[in-house]
Amino acid sequence: MSAQATERADGDRSIGLGAIIAYVVLACGLAWLVALPLWLGDGLREPYALPLMTVMMYMPAVAVVLVLFVLRPIPKGQRLRFLGLWPLRPVKRVVWLIVIGLLVPPLLVLASTAVAALCGWLTVDLAGFSGFTELIAAKVPAGTPLPPTGVLIAAQAASIPVAAATVNAIAAFGEELGWRGFLVPALRRYGTWASLLISGVVWGLWHAPIILLGYNFGRTDVSGVLLMTGGCAVWGVLLGWLRLRSGSMWPAVFAHGALNASAGMYVWFFAAGTRADPALILPLGVAGWIVGAVLILVLIVTGQFRRQPALATDRPRTLPAPFPEPVLENPQDAGSGAGPSAPAGSEPERS
Repeated sequence: MSAQATERADGDRSIGLGAIIAYVVLACGLAWLVALPLWLGDGLREPYALPLMTVMMYMPAVAVVLVLFVLRPIPKGQRLRFLGLWPLRPVKRVVWLIVIGLLVPPLLVLASTAVAALCGWLTVDLAGFSGFTELIAAKVPAGTPLPPTGVLIAAQAASIPVAAATVNAIAAFGEELGWRGFLVPALRRYGTWASLLISGVVWGLWHAPIILLGYNFGRTDVSGVLLMTGGCAVWGVLLGWLRLRSGSMWPAVFAHGALNASAGMYVWFFAAGTRADPALILPLGVAGWIVGAVLILVLIVTGQFRRQPALATDRPRTLPAPFPEPVLENPQDAGSGAGPSAPAGSEPERS
């Protein structure tokens, strides 16, 4: 058995602290390395900023691969199972949680927008959608005829699950393989809440290279990093719950994709000529913290965090023999009428 891992009675594999620290250092270090050209250049205004940030999203996955192949904390045949990539069993539970992951995050983003409006952080225009109308008009040549604003909003809303399940899920896969695929189960040896909160905080701090350039909150100091860390801690609990409840990383992948696809829904509702602080209104901001905390409380009260299935077991790799092996009687028992005896030191098989 590897020195980096021990087998637990419930079938989970316990990852050594050295492998966990190595993963976190690699994931964060590689993120800074990828973002370095932005720091040496014109920041988020560089034309290659978006492609670089997409590459950065895959650095947690690269860190996982390096840890698995260099430190080998998990035996070769058990890596897909530990990461929650395969097998997808029970299929019904995994599929339903994928559906939840696709549909619930946009509802939470919508709820956070409502909270922001109720708290006075976001001025809305629900009659004419004036802010969204001006935003769309500014992006097309003057005089271009546009469909009714309500139709545009409905079309964008309908496209969110599609985008979440395709392009956004592909981009989110790189992060989720690291955070919920590797780090959450690796930290579970320290308890459910430790694994969810620590992985969420690390996820938030990992964003520091671009947050300090003004990404998301428009703040280039430590306050932006703290805001992102708080948002990722809240959403990390929810995505981590999907991981532990399903035994698979795929529900978290699609939920992460749905969050990214719907994060800008507030632009549908803001009133023209008004401004709002992203730290308050975004789903990773204070409004999102409130909505996420309410949902987490509901999950706690209903006992959902106590329902964590064991990781899916592997199917038998060989077929049973067509005929049973003959059992030789103990010569001392021959003719005594006693049945075949078990080998010395053996124990009855446990189901």
